[in-house]
This record gives sequence, structure tokens and C-alpha cells, in this order.
Amino acid sequence: MNKEIITSKQAICIMIFFITGTSLLIGTAGVAKRDCWISIILGIIMAVPFVIIYARILTLFRGKDIYEIVQMVFGKIFGKIIAILYIWYAFHLGALVLRNFGEFINVVAMPETPMLVPMFMIGVLCIMVVSGGVEIIGRTSKFFFPIIVAVLVLVNLLGITELNFDNIKPILYDGFLPVFKGAFSAFSFPFAETVLFTTILFALQPKKSVYNVYLWGLLIGGIIILIICIRNILVLGPDIAEILYFPSHVAVGRIEIGDFIQRIEVTVSIVLVVGTFIKASICLYAACKGISSLFGMKNYRNIVLQTGLLMIYFSSFIYESTMQMEHWAFEIYSYYALPFQVILPIIILIAAEIKVRKGDFKISENRS
Repeated sequence: MNKEIITSKQAICIMIFFITGTSLLIGTAGVAKRDCWISIILGIIMAVPFVIIYARILTLFRGKDIYEIVQMVFGKIFGKIIAILYIWYAFHLGALVLRNFGEFINVVAMPETPMLVPMFMIGVLCIMVVSGGVEIIGRTSKFFFPIIVAVLVLVNLLGITELNFDNIKPILYDGFLPVFKGAFSAFSFPFAETVLFTTILFALQPKKSVYNVYLWGLLIGGIIILIICIRNILVLGPDIAEILYFPSHVAVGRIEIGDFIQRIEVTVSIVLVVGTFIKASICLYAACKGISSLFGMKNYRNIVLQTGLLMIYFSSFIYESTMQMEHWAFEIYSYYALPFQVILPIIILIAAEIKVRKGDFKISENRS
């Protein structure tokens, strides 16, 4: 199998779509209400040291993914246990992303269509692109990125007349506690989910900095989410934005310019579809890479179809309702994801640093 290679620009575009994917769909840091923008800024700051940890792990073992690294550092038994945990996290997160998309289509567009249909359609697209490899995901992301940015800029400019800056005042009206809760929520969803990029950045071009990819992806993706959050608050108001399942769609739906520019939420739906597609593809890719590494398979492409279909099937019964999806995303997920995003990476980095400094691995050959 030929070695997969992606450029730093492609990797950054993938990460931006990954971060903004479902975050633009269902929002983030909603518990902070009008102060959600402060929570998002704090969430980005909180994520910086952890993306540096992820990048450091990959830099110590250049050309290796997280599944190979944990088996090198912890040995076959414990390494495979950690690998199984990350396989589950990638698979589960991919199912959550597909379900978020299915709920969105079911609520705003096709309420009489079985939810499995849109999830199956986008799931099949994910299977196709992952079968082509991470290079295809990179090219797809780079192609769509300028188009998506242009759409977001245009929509926000058209929405200027709908902005009400009184909606964002008074700042910190509810105190610091909701802001801190919102920051923790924003940190785990979506910024620290980039831990899954430890499964794909092994393919980064030689001598390209993993740190730059992580930091630029985090910064640009975070700024996009921040801008959309502020727009939603200014257009809808904090109380309405908090109770809506899909605030971005409703906020854009209110934008009208005379009788000739209306219903532009359709264009924004395209943005949400592309973001969801890229994020679900990365999750599927990470799960397949892990399974192939776990069982010593030479080509992860052999299991993409089976894993993708299982992910689609799992997403069909993971929630009972949209309300349950919202509760999981903002009340439970942050604590569920903590071991994968924080605890395990810290343990892996400490163990890897010890191994390297003991001379078990030649770090000079692995560094970029």
C-alpha cells in the first residue's frame, strides 16, 4: 500500500471542518447564554495546552499514529487496551455525528422521512471517501474550505440589519459559574475532540510542523464558532438561542433583504452538511485505522464498508429523541470524553517522554 501524505494546508482545512462540523449545527456553550462567546474563548485557551500535548506525542514518533505509539510505549497488551478505547471513542463519536445530522434533517427539512435515510446517505459518502484514504479527505476539505468561508462571510454580512447588540448585555449577568461550565463544554465539544487527529497526522508531509496544524486549526475553527455564536445571540437573543435545537439554522432563516433575498438558510444547510460529512469521515477513518492496527491487518480499507455500516446502524438507535441528544451533548458528553481527551493523552505523553529519555527510542530520528 502506498504511503498516504497530506499537506499542512489540507490538514488544517480538515481540522477546521472537524471543529466546526456539528458545533455549527447544534451550537456549543449554550449554558452560558449571552456570555457563550466568553466561554468559547476560554474553551480555546483551555484546549491550547492539550493540542500541544497531542502534537508532542506525534512529534516524538514521527510517521506513527496513536495506535502504533501506544503499543510501542506500553507494550502489546496495555497498548492494545488503550487502542481499543480510542477505537470505541472514534466509532461512538462518528455515530453521534451521524445522528446529529439525522436529527437536523428530520426536524427542519424532512420530518416524514425515516431518519435512517439521510444518515445512510451521508454514511455511504463517508465510506466512499475513507476508502479512498486520508489524501482524499484532505483534497475534499481544501476544495470546499474557500467556498464555505465565502458563504459564511456573505450570510453574516446580509444579517447585519438583524443584529441587536442589546441581546449581549449585560455581560456576566448570571455570574462566572455558567461561563466556566460553558467553557468546559466548549473545550470537550469540539476543541479537544481533535485528539482523534493523532490517528491521521502521521500522514503529514515530512518536515511539516504538527504543532502548526493543531494550533492554526484550533484558532481558525474557534474563531468561526465564536463569530457564529455571537451572531446567533445578537439575532435571536440569549433565551431563544438557548432553547432551540438548531439555533444557527433559525438565526439565518430570519435574514431577509426585501422580497428577493429570503430563505438563505438553505445555503447554510450546505455548510452544515459538508462539516458533518468531513467530521464523520475522520471518525470512521480513525476507527478503521485502529481496528486494522489492533488485528495486524495490512490495509484498513478492507474494513471501511463493514465499520461504516455498523456506525450508521449504531447511530440509528443511540438516542430516543432530539431532546435526549441535546441532553447528552451538553450535560453528559464533557465528562464522558474527559478520559479520551485529557487523562489518557497526559499518561501517554509522560510514558513516551520517559521511554525516549531512557534511550528506548531514538528521538533524533523521529523528530521533524
